Amino acid sequence: MSSQAIDVGRLNFDDVVIRGSRERPVLVDFWAPWCGPCRTLGPILDKLAAEMADRFTLVKLNTDDEQELAARYGIRGIPNVKAFVDGRVVDEFTGVLPEAGVRSFLERVIPSPAAKAVAEAKARLAAKDAVGALAKLDEAHSLDPDGEDALLTRAEALVALGRGTDAGHVLDALETPARMRTKPVRDERRLATLRARSRLAAPAPSNLDALALRAVATPADLPARREYANALASGGEHEHALELLLSVVDADHGSDGDAARKAMLTIFEALGPDSDLARRYRRSLAAVVNR
Repeated sequence: MSSQAIDVGRLNFDDVVIRGSRERPVLVDFWAPWCGPCRTLGPILDKLAAEMADRFTLVKLNTDDEQELAARYGIRGIPNVKAFVDGRVVDEFTGVLPEAGVRSFLERVIPSPAAKAVAEAKARLAAKDAVGALAKLDEAHSLDPDGEDALLTRAEALVALGRGTDAGHVLDALETPARMRTKPVRDERRLATLRARSRLAAPAPSNLDALALRAVATPADLPARREYANALASGGEHEHALELLLSVVDADHGSDGDAARKAMLTIFEALGPDSDLARRYRRSLAAVVNR
């Protein structure tokens, strides 16, 4: 059907598809000559196979000639497209998709080199290696300078290093008017969470012990209690920070209490909408404010 595709059958299927997919992803197009939708989908697959030649192998299997293979893979309607990775089917679709739909399918099952670099960066970040994550993100940036996931992950790594201001600059790049007109942020929740975390992120103050002593020794010094709470929040001790800030809100209905309330809201945003800790202290804050 196309010079971009390899025709497979029972004699070479295992070699080309099963063993071949252990080296690089293989896309199998199950089709038949009489199938009109197959003739519609075929050129789309050929075009994308040429465009992404370094990312996957396209093969075609005539289900009329290879009924045993079609039955083995449960083909009940055609065209059917299956993606093989490491010798197994990882995803599939049946019927005709528009080019954008096929492209989206491919991006999901066959990550780009930039997406792979971001995935490695996330793994390093999960392993507490923020510096290593930034190195992989530099690689991703060289491949795709505008990738949203890469920029958000970079901000996350910078936050982990206590570089909140730098993280804020990265997030700003996602929301420039020019970018928002052409590439609006898709993951607004993640952006909002990282905004809040970047405001909290800072190296632990050298005088943390002195702040703690001052907050405990002079309970009436509400600014000292707020300052200590903010330092704790920057260091990730969110529950202790929230408890102190709540006590300031409870003790003062003026400027100190309002500042403490706003600081609590920032921590809630940083913790994210699914945080049990945030939900618990939201209820406590509401009870104090409405008392």
